[in-house]
Amino acid sequence: MSETTEPTGPPSSAGASAGTAAALADEDSAPSAPATALDVLTPGRVPAPVDARRRRLMWAGRVVMAGTVVVCLVVFHDDLPDPEAMWRSTLHAGPGWLACAVLAQAASMGMFARVQRRLLRAGGVRMSLPRALRMTYAGNALSTTLPAGPAISVAFNFRQYRRAGAPPRLATAVVMLGGVIMTGSYAIVGLAALVAAPGSRALAVSGLAVLAVGAGVCAVVAWRHGASLARLTRRLARPFLRHRLAAPYAARLREGRAGLRLRPSDWAMLSFASLFNWVFDILSLAAAGRAVGVHTALYSITLAYFAAQAAGTLVPLLPGGLGAMEGSLAASLVAFGALSAPAGAAVALYRLVSFWGVVGVGWLAWLAVKAGEKDGALPALDGG
Repeated sequence: MSETTEPTGPPSSAGASAGTAAALADEDSAPSAPATALDVLTPGRVPAPVDARRRRLMWAGRVVMAGTVVVCLVVFHDDLPDPEAMWRSTLHAGPGWLACAVLAQAASMGMFARVQRRLLRAGGVRMSLPRALRMTYAGNALSTTLPAGPAISVAFNFRQYRRAGAPPRLATAVVMLGGVIMTGSYAIVGLAALVAAPGSRALAVSGLAVLAVGAGVCAVVAWRHGASLARLTRRLARPFLRHRLAAPYAARLREGRAGLRLRPSDWAMLSFASLFNWVFDILSLAAAGRAVGVHTALYSITLAYFAAQAAGTLVPLLPGGLGAMEGSLAASLVAFGALSAPAGAAVALYRLVSFWGVVGVGWLAWLAVKAGEKDGALPALDGG
């Protein structure tokens, strides 16, 4: 997944005023009024619709990207996997491995939901796991399929936190800290893949050794001169934190962080869940590959996964990185030794599960959330 394009990411800013948060909570048609993340999370700013010109430019960009993909398909037709061979590989995919791919993807989304749920719990707000899962799937669908989707997803999640009983500052802290934790885990998984790969192991280990030494030196300095170091850090960071773009986020993060009582057990749970969010997504790709006979090493699959994530981020005009993700992932798997037809089939199966399947479930979850809001089926506080 990612809230990147899957659990990522996707791939997550500062707080909203009580008035803005209330307006978001009462608004039943958030997808029809996209907003920027700064509009949603900055005090005193009411989310404004994307103007018609910007919407036309976004769709024009998507048309250009789609046209570019079509041209590439024509020009590089002879270098692409044989569609018939890909279809045969897909038809003969192992059902057991396909089931593993689906289960791994569901586990990935479940880990992402647990990160948000644990952060809310640290702030004194209880949310049931089914409700957190509905919110996670729905937010992912909004983020990956709508124009200005990430901003709409932030607004949607913020409103759900508020409906669960979180004050605006806590809701802001959950959005921001959740994004930081997920990004940190993403980097750790990538570093682990680089260390495991023979070709990059020496460079990765050297880099990690330098970082470890630097961290050790900083720890010793902080232990001996903690107060002085804290004053110096604040002095150096003050110009950046006071910048007009960063100031609202920094202020709200400080305020919201005060409401988060994160204990060591919370940090352990958050680290575990965020890490396995990415691990399960990569295992879903590996299982899809095994289903069609791709037996590439797991570290190679992980590096291919990261290359595809980067490609999807560099081409943000298409929803979910469509086209860029698939092309980069298939090319990377071939570069790591997979045959072109099975690699194409593996990517198709993985994206069917991780994108189309998750998005389909996400829109059903969004309908369930909206129905619950209208019927009053979701209480202010859930047990669990």
